[in-house]
Amino acid sequence: MTITYIWRGDFDSAEVEQLHAAGFDREPSGYDWWAQVTGHSLGWVNARDGERLVGWVNVAWDGSGHAFVLDTVVAVDARRSGVGTGLIAEAARQAGAAGCEWLHVDFEEHLRGFYFETCGFRPTDAGLIALPAA
Repeated sequence: MTITYIWRGDFDSAEVEQLHAAGFDREPSGYDWWAQVTGHSLGWVNARDGERLVGWVNVAWDGSGHAFVLDTVVAVDARRSGVGTGLIAEAARQAGAAGCEWLHVDFEEHLRGFYFETCGFRPTDAGLIALPAA
């Protein structure tokens, strides 16, 4: 497997949606990932093995010093091969190049080792409010 990481590269929303559906164990929808990231994000990283999208991450931001890793996903058959680490490393490089001072992430408990030990994030205090559905 030869992986290429592409900042703000072209993708089809359906291929990102397929990755997310498999990665988060849900049915695919018609979600428009292209409109989401081109309208609201600093950028995104595609990880491709040839033409095949095997990983993807969205890098949202506040328009200034803070960037946020969201929607990180790696194809099931490409996990534990360094693809996720490469996605986060490229996201960090590009956020820094854009002038961001901080890269934030939140995650589920089982991903602590990946984000803290493998990717170099450090624990911080944070808060969360669950909002009711509209």
